[in-house]
Amino acid sequence: MLHISTGPAHSWEVDFRAPDSIILNGQPFNWDLAPLGNGRYHVLHQGKSYNAELVSADYATKAFVLKINGQRVELQAKDRFDQLLDRLGLSDATAQKINELKAPMPGLIIDVRVQPGQAVQKGDPLLVLEAMKMENILKAPADGIVASIKVALRANVTKGQVLVQFA
Repeated sequence: MLHISTGPAHSWEVDFRAPDSIILNGQPFNWDLAPLGNGRYHVLHQGKSYNAELVSADYATKAFVLKINGQRVELQAKDRFDQLLDRLGLSDATAQKINELKAPMPGLIIDVRVQPGQAVQKGDPLLVLEAMKMENILKAPADGIVASIKVALRANVTKGQVLVQFA
């Protein structure tokens, strides 16, 4: 069972009993879903037609942003384990403080986009790592402040090497 919310005023209990059966707040939920490609869908529910687009999905935090008929909707999903942690007052126990960014693979640093003391938000680009002739933008894993940059421009790095430390 999932608990889905779009804020404190709107929430639903969703139960996926079978691959083709959904129970929404204790009632069967019947819909037709047709994928259109690139994260876009056409939905028919109770005689109404909806255009839906998955704008972003953060599976680690179970946060999703959709556009339904052009209107932005932010959803937060909680499974039974998240709900148990909430009831025990441990919902922040799974959140880890990120102290450093490590190289995901060996490569060459071809761009440094931040400097020490700079505040960054989750997803902000920090460095560009070239590996196997491809440019990989390494992004901030969480909100924070850059304490130090442990690599220089044009430096070769190894997998797991610390690149950026956060305050």
